[in-house]
Amino acid sequence: MARGWTWAYEGYDPEKERLREALCTLGNGYFATRGAAPETPAGETHYPGTYVAGCYNRLTSSVQGRQVENEDMVNLPNWLPLRYRIRPTESGPGPWLDPDHAHLVDHRQTLDLRGGTLTRHSVYEDGAGRRLTVDQERLVHMGDPHLAALHTEFTAEGWSGELEVEAAIDGDIRNNGVARYRDLADRHLADWETGTEPGSMVWLRCRTMESDICVALAARTVASCGPERNGDHRAAPEQQARAVRQRLVLPLAPGSGAVVDKTVGLHTSRDPAIGSPLRAAVTSVGDAPAYVRLRASHRRAWAALWQQVKLEVPGDAGRILRLHLFHVLQTLSPHTAGLDVGVPARGLHGEAYRGHVFWDELFVLPFLNLHLPDVSRGLLDYRHRRLPAACAAARAAGRSGAMYPWQSAGEGREETQEVHLNPRSGRWLPDRSRLQHHVGSAVAYNVWQYCQATGDTDYLYSRGAEMVMQIARFWADSAEWDDSLGRYRIKGVVGPDEYHDAYPDSDAAGLDDNTYTNVTAAWVLARAGELRNALPPSRYSQLLDQIGLDPAEMDRWDDISRRLYVPHHRGVISQFAGYGDLEELDWAGYRQRYGDIRRLDRILEAEGDTANRYQASKQADLLMLGYLFPPRELDALFRRLGYEVDDATWRTTVDYYVHRTSHGSTLSSLVHAWVLARVHRDDAWAYCEEALVGDVADIQGGTTEEGIHLGAMAGTLDFVQRGMTGLDTRDDALWLAPATLPQLSKFRVRLRFRRHWDVDLRIRAERLRIAVPDSDRPAVRVKLDGSTYIVEPGTARWLEFPGNTPGA
Repeated sequence: MARGWTWAYEGYDPEKERLREALCTLGNGYFATRGAAPETPAGETHYPGTYVAGCYNRLTSSVQGRQVENEDMVNLPNWLPLRYRIRPTESGPGPWLDPDHAHLVDHRQTLDLRGGTLTRHSVYEDGAGRRLTVDQERLVHMGDPHLAALHTEFTAEGWSGELEVEAAIDGDIRNNGVARYRDLADRHLADWETGTEPGSMVWLRCRTMESDICVALAARTVASCGPERNGDHRAAPEQQARAVRQRLVLPLAPGSGAVVDKTVGLHTSRDPAIGSPLRAAVTSVGDAPAYVRLRASHRRAWAALWQQVKLEVPGDAGRILRLHLFHVLQTLSPHTAGLDVGVPARGLHGEAYRGHVFWDELFVLPFLNLHLPDVSRGLLDYRHRRLPAACAAARAAGRSGAMYPWQSAGEGREETQEVHLNPRSGRWLPDRSRLQHHVGSAVAYNVWQYCQATGDTDYLYSRGAEMVMQIARFWADSAEWDDSLGRYRIKGVVGPDEYHDAYPDSDAAGLDDNTYTNVTAAWVLARAGELRNALPPSRYSQLLDQIGLDPAEMDRWDDISRRLYVPHHRGVISQFAGYGDLEELDWAGYRQRYGDIRRLDRILEAEGDTANRYQASKQADLLMLGYLFPPRELDALFRRLGYEVDDATWRTTVDYYVHRTSHGSTLSSLVHAWVLARVHRDDAWAYCEEALVGDVADIQGGTTEEGIHLGAMAGTLDFVQRGMTGLDTRDDALWLAPATLPQLSKFRVRLRFRRHWDVDLRIRAERLRIAVPDSDRPAVRVKLDGSTYIVEPGTARWLEFPGNTPGA
């Protein structure tokens, strides 16, 4: 296999096993399974986990004398278990073998990105010198989203005897993959049933305790032995209360190995167009072909998918980007488009953040819009289905419109915890991150970007318009007029920074006039005005009636969009009102004392202090504006608000916050790289490199093992696709403003733009080539450096860069 398409680990390292399990997860957009060893149960070293997209359950825990509800993405029954041992020995059966056993003498595992398989090679040698080689391959089928399989080959070296193999489906599963959650309720499954079917098939059925989702798994285990692969080896089933097992005894001899194939089907009652999940699972397995054919169809499905999302970057950066793309596709594949699911911040790879949906689609959808727009649309539908819940949340807060939750799960209600644990101090603290109402602006932004990229006016004028209007309505109702400033203000919020959730020594939660919140609110209000003018009259009238909107309200929206307050201090834009009055932090001193200060908030709290006192940010906040909006659009936004923010002011502002950010989120380095590529090109690569290796090297120390950072992974892909090219899709054209880095000055990306499926974009040093496939569709308009170029279908042309200038 080509090195650029593989991710390999030589040797076995128990301390890194959980990290490798997360990075070796296999999935298909419907469900995913961590890359845990099938021989091992959950414990400190290993954590097998299988997660179905959108499968949540709610439990109540006792925290500091309070009853606290949490909704979690459920760890479902484990389909992986397959263990083995040599028998008989002089003292009876040998030990069950696994990577932690002293008999292990060689081990490696390889993730094949092109084919979507994980292979493991292990060699065991006992005290008698008997060597057993185990080669195992697994897949989670990308063609049929309900199938998975495990193919295991056993080879005896220098001995003959029998091998005992036990395969199982284990339903006795808890959610305990995140250490800081372990004092909370964790058993989500109940009402287990097990059974057998003809053809070496067993099954397990259970349900989630509160959400009452029925989950069913079926498994077929078959074996063949000897040079001719004699298949007459029947598995003996054993039913238990919460598990079902199958045992096989297989003859082994030198040159005469054995193969065990385990094929699994997984269905839930959330699946469309099924009656019984159990019957569906049994049928899926019964109809599944033998492993060789199953793998072939799986690889064909992956090959077709890779063609849709072509992104070619040379070198190590390209190899990491391909791994990132692999994990994005395993979480959000074409299968996802038909599901009622959002973007889980940690993918389907672990239990951090409880599988909740934050604002991470802000970093994911821009990439998907230009490759898999149907998936983007499905993810936006997740938000639209929860628009009534967002409107109910606004009413409960005394506001009109839609107030989307900071953390969303199954129902769309606010799932942010009321308290969170600081593992450094061991104290439970109030969690005010639910005040990040800017998530609503992210939803509106995603709607707008999707419709600009695809030209899907049907969506924009229907569900999109409902969301944008209701979010604008919320912002208008949140804005308060201040006579002393002659401007509108939005108070009591938390910005993307998250470190600051109150003013020093204040009992009131939230901050006033967070610039990112105010500017994005103004943007939403302005887009709502555009939409009002663009909607067909009949649809506009219908929408007003549908959401109970008085046209007079919208007249005020325009005024607010032009007069929201943006605070400044000492020649820079303030992150929020009063930011410049906070104390400066001794950054050098804290780095010297603690080394890694990414989670500075936890360090300060453990010292009895608080980040609220300091000019110190967890992650990009105000600078997020430079990520969302191209320079010209950002300039126009500030001008609309009545502020002059020239290049010098923006550069000074960027410099100011670059030196006051601890990067406690993997998204922060990505945003800084994006912004600095146009402001301080020489400094951008260091941040880009950190974003690339964030999960691969687990730079945040133990977080990746709890689930990959999906937004950061997708964001690095988009950094190449849009950040380096300045690609913007608006006004029926591709707008380009290249600002490449020397380390990323050569790459190729294939896009879907409007009705063209395979627009080919290549960057070579200071030139750009755009090719449009032959078709009867209209030509593609390209805007570059003030000029318009027409690229007809079936043609290509090279364009010279205007220069890497900040305002390009």
